[in-house]
Amino acid sequence: MSGPQKPAGAKPAFQVSLKGRALRLLGQREHTRLELERKLARYEEEPGTLAQALDELQAKGYLDEQRAAESLVHRRAGRLGAARLRQEMQDRGLARELIEQALAGLKDSELTRAREVWRRRFEALPIDAQERARQTRFLLTRGFSAEVVRRVMGSDPADEAA
Repeated sequence: MSGPQKPAGAKPAFQVSLKGRALRLLGQREHTRLELERKLARYEEEPGTLAQALDELQAKGYLDEQRAAESLVHRRAGRLGAARLRQEMQDRGLARELIEQALAGLKDSELTRAREVWRRRFEALPIDAQERARQTRFLLTRGFSAEVVRRVMGSDPADEAA
């Protein structure tokens, strides 16, 4: 004879719930609701259970869009400009107002952060047009504005006051 039988529809003992998976992800770093939906959708067995689990986590304060935005800015602002940060926040499903609020504090430090990113990557200002284009592209792809890049490339990087 076979061992004890499980009732119909019972989940295996080793299967982790959607809420458990979400908590594990939130324990690693802050996530937005959209990120969790994308990551956990394949584990949803019944329609609506994922939304319900995320609603419960949000009600208990484990899932917070404001914290997710602040966390992203804190982790990535040292390497990226405001344009790139804005794009990443939009990709993660954050509201426009929340994005603007999170990025408001970065405007004053944009030039300083761009200089620091440039300094970590390059040793000296470009000596020819090809190198200038390469360095400019590097900063632009990191999300720094053309004006900030122009100021970084047009001055002595040791001169922080410029």
